[in-house]
Amino acid sequence: MLPSFLPITIDFHAQSSPASRRPSPPPRAPSLLDANKDANEQKASLFSQPTPPQTPSANARHEEFFTQVQPSVQTHFPKPHDPKALVRSDAHVPEWGTGLAFFNQPPRSRPANLPPDDILRYTKTSDGQDATFPKPRYSRKEPGRASFSSRPSRSGSRQRWDAEWTVEPAVQGNGGLANAVRAAINAGTIKNVLWVGTVGFPTDALDESKKQEIQDKLESEHDALPVWVKDGDFDGHYAHYCKTILWPVFHYQIPDHPKSKAYEDHSWIYYEHLNQAFADKIIKSYKRGDVIWIHDYHLLLVPGMVRKKLPDAQIGFFMHTAFPSSEVFRCLASRKQLLEGMLGANLVAFQSREYAHHFLQTCSRILIVEATNEGIQLENRFVNVAWLPIGIDPKALQEAREEPMVAEWIKVMLERYKGKQLIVARDKLDSVRGVRQKLLAYELFLNKYPEHKDKVVMIQVATSTTDNPELASTVSDIVTRIDSMHSTLAHQPLVFLRQDISFSQYLALLSVADTLMITSLREGMNLTAHEYIMCQDGMGSDKKHGPLILSEFTGSSSIFNGFELAVNPWDYQKCADAIKAALVMAPEEKERRFTKLRNVVSHHTGDYWINTLNNVLAKVHSEHFMRDTMSIPRLSLSQVSEKYKNANRRIFILDYEGTLASYGSPTSIILTSPQRVIDTLNEVLMDKNNIVYVMSGRTPEELERLFSRVPGLGIIAENGCFVRECGRDEWTAFAEMDKVDEWKDSVKGILTYYLERIEGSWLEERHCSIIFHYDRADDIEMATSHAGECATHINDVCETQHIHAVPIDKSILIEPLDWSKGSAATHIFNKLRKRNVDNNGAPPADFLFVAGDDREDEVIFRWANKLGSTGDIRDVTTVSVGTRNTEATATCTQGTTGLLSILQKLAKISG
Repeated sequence: MLPSFLPITIDFHAQSSPASRRPSPPPRAPSLLDANKDANEQKASLFSQPTPPQTPSANARHEEFFTQVQPSVQTHFPKPHDPKALVRSDAHVPEWGTGLAFFNQPPRSRPANLPPDDILRYTKTSDGQDATFPKPRYSRKEPGRASFSSRPSRSGSRQRWDAEWTVEPAVQGNGGLANAVRAAINAGTIKNVLWVGTVGFPTDALDESKKQEIQDKLESEHDALPVWVKDGDFDGHYAHYCKTILWPVFHYQIPDHPKSKAYEDHSWIYYEHLNQAFADKIIKSYKRGDVIWIHDYHLLLVPGMVRKKLPDAQIGFFMHTAFPSSEVFRCLASRKQLLEGMLGANLVAFQSREYAHHFLQTCSRILIVEATNEGIQLENRFVNVAWLPIGIDPKALQEAREEPMVAEWIKVMLERYKGKQLIVARDKLDSVRGVRQKLLAYELFLNKYPEHKDKVVMIQVATSTTDNPELASTVSDIVTRIDSMHSTLAHQPLVFLRQDISFSQYLALLSVADTLMITSLREGMNLTAHEYIMCQDGMGSDKKHGPLILSEFTGSSSIFNGFELAVNPWDYQKCADAIKAALVMAPEEKERRFTKLRNVVSHHTGDYWINTLNNVLAKVHSEHFMRDTMSIPRLSLSQVSEKYKNANRRIFILDYEGTLASYGSPTSIILTSPQRVIDTLNEVLMDKNNIVYVMSGRTPEELERLFSRVPGLGIIAENGCFVRECGRDEWTAFAEMDKVDEWKDSVKGILTYYLERIEGSWLEERHCSIIFHYDRADDIEMATSHAGECATHINDVCETQHIHAVPIDKSILIEPLDWSKGSAATHIFNKLRKRNVDNNGAPPADFLFVAGDDREDEVIFRWANKLGSTGDIRDVTTVSVGTRNTEATATCTQGTTGLLSILQKLAKISG
C-alpha cells in the first residue's frame, strides 16, 4: 500500500528535561464566540455544576463543554502506542486545546522564501534542485515533531536527539484507507501488507544511522517502509504543488483569481522528485508476485515510473479525491505527464462513476487515445478504469462506540440539550467543505421558519485551517450575525466550535444528533456520513434514525440512491427546506430511509472495498498478461496446417489494410490491389471447402474495385455496416440510411467548427461513417489538441444517436456503435448455420481462421474465441499482425508478408 503518509509516525523526545519532552500546546486562539462571553461564566466548569442546564445560554462556554476531561476515563482515541487502532476516517487535523495527544501533523510550508514569482529566475542545480529555493527551516516545536533546523546552528552543529523515540499513530494521511486495510487484515481478506510512505515530517536533520534505526524498526515490527526525501522536496511537493495546485483543481477551485499564487509556484520539480523517490523505493523492494497499490493525488506519477522498470508488475491506482471534468483538468500545465503517470497502472479506480467518466473523457481529449466504458486503449496495452466507493469498518466503529467515555458523553449531551433538536456537522474549514454555504442556509432556515428557532441547535465543529483567512473571516461574520439576531438569554441556536473534538465526543455527537448536515462543494466521498448512519442505530433501545442532509456533490451521494436528503449547497432555499423536512419527518419515513442507508453502508464496507479492488486488479492483470504480445505465442505453421488438414469446412475472415496489405492513401481510390494479395486469395478459394471474407473500413464501391478479380470472395465493408456474401453480387446494408443521414447532419455541424480552426484539416465521408483528417495541418500539436476536444464533443452531444468518435492515426473516425466487424461475422455465421440445418444439420465449419491488426478487429477476435470456447467450431485460430496488445490467440510478427506466406502454404495443402 502506497499512501503519501504512513499510518504511523515517530514521536521524538529531544535531549532536555522530562517536562519539556512533550511540548506544551500554545495558548488557544480566541473563539469566534469569545467576544460575547461573560468573563465570570468563562471560568465556570460545566462538570462542576450539580445538574447541567437543559440548554446552553447564549454566552455559555461551549469550548469548555467539549474539552472537559473526566479523570477516571481515558479521553483520547486511538490509544497511545496502538498504531493499528481505528482512526478518524476523514483524518481531519485537530487544533490545540482538545486535550488530546496528537503526533506529527501534516507538514506546513515554512521555506525561507516562496518559489520565485518570475519564472526566468527559476534555475536548477546539477542535482535537479531549484537553485533559487533556499532550504526550509523548521524551528517551531509541534507535538510529536522534532524541533530542528536543516541549517547548522550557531555552534556549528545541528541539534542532537537522544535514542528515545516511539512509534505513534499518525493523525495526517488517509484514515479511511488505514481503517479499510486493518478491517481487511482482521477479516483475513489480505495478508502480508507492507506500507510505503513518508513519516510525515522533515528528516534532513536526522543522520543516516538514525534513519536506518527507524527504518529497521518500522519494517520489522510495523510492516512499514519509510521513504526518505529531502526537506525541500517534501515541502515543495506537499505544501506547494499538492495543496496549492492539485487539490484546488481536483475540487473545481481553479486558482485563477488575482490573489492566487498557484501559477507563480514552480514546484512541479519537487512533485517529480518525491514521486520518483517512492518509485525507487518500490522498485528496490519489489518481489515477483507482489501487488502494488498506489493511493491518491499525491503520487500520480508513481504508476508510470514503476511500470518503466517493472513492466510485468501488478499495479493498481486508487483516486480518493474527486476527479474533475476535462475542462478543468486541462488547466494544469503538466496535464499530460499526470495522466500518463496514472496510466502506468493496470487498473485506475475512482470513488464514483462520475469521476471515472471524467478520467476517461480527459484521457481521450488530452492524450488522443481511445476511451471505452472499460478503460483506455493505449498503443501497446490496455488500462482498465473502474469505480468502487470506499467504506468504513462497522465492526470496529461499534467497538469504539462501546467505550465508557462515549456512553458518558451521550448522557451529558442528552441532558445538556434536552428538549432540543440537534443538527450536527463536522468539517474542515476550507474552500471545498461548504461551511459558509451551510451557515447561510441555516440562517435562512431560522428566518424562514421562526417557529423552529427556539427548538433547534446546530453544532458545527470546524477543524482548523490557515489556508484561507478570508473564508474564516466571512464565516466569523455569519456566526456573529446569527448569534446577534437569533440568540436569547435562554437559547443559542448555533454552537460554532473553531476546534476539533475528541473521538469519543465525536461518536457521542453523531449518536445524539437528529440530523447530520454535509454541504461539501465537491468531495471524493464523505465517510462522516457513513459513520453517522451506523451511530444512529443506537445501543439497545436508543435508536435515533435521524435523516441525513448530504450534498449531491459528494461521492457518498452517488451510492445512497436518494434515501438521503440530497441538496445543492449553492441553493440556500432548498438547503433550508431540507433542514425543515429533516426536523418534521415522520418516524415511519425516518425508519424507511435509515434502513436503506444502513444497508448501503453495511454492504460498502472497507473490507468489501479492499477485497473487490484486489479481485478486479488480479483479473485485469491476468487479462493484460494474456493480451500482451510478449505472452501470446507466434503463429505455428505446423499446428495450423494440421488443423487445416483435419477440417472439412473452413472459414477465413481476413482484415485488408494493415493485415493483407500495407495501408494505402485514404485520398485515392485504389483500382487494383497488390497482385500477391489477389493471387493468395484466389489460391485459397480454389478449395471448394473454403469460405473467405475480407473486411475493411472502406466503402462497398472501393472494395468491389479492389477485389473484382477474386470471384467468390465475401466482403465486409465499412467495418461491418455492409456485407456481400460469397458468390453473390448484392449487398446487405445493416444501418438505416435515414438515421445515418440524421446523425451525420448533427456531426457535420460540429466538424465545421473544427475545420475552420484547424488549417489543413479535411473530411472523408463514407456511407455510414465520417473521418476527420488533420494529417495535413500546419501545426500538428495544436491540431491534435483540437481533435481530442472534437472527439469528446461528438461523444457527449451525440451519445443518444448510438455513434462514437474514435481517435486513430492523425484523424478521428465517427461511426455507428450498433454495427461492427463482429456483428457482421455473427450475421454470416448464422446464415451458414441456417443453411446447413436446412440441408444436413452439419456445423457451418470446423475450422475458423481470423486475422487482423487494429482495434476494429478486437471485437471479431472475441467473437471467434468465444465460438472456440463454446465448441460451436472445433478449431479456431485468431491472429494479430503487429505488436499491439490483443485478444488474438497468436501473433504474426513478420507482418503482411508473413501472413500471406502462411495462407499460400495452407492453400498448397488443399492442392
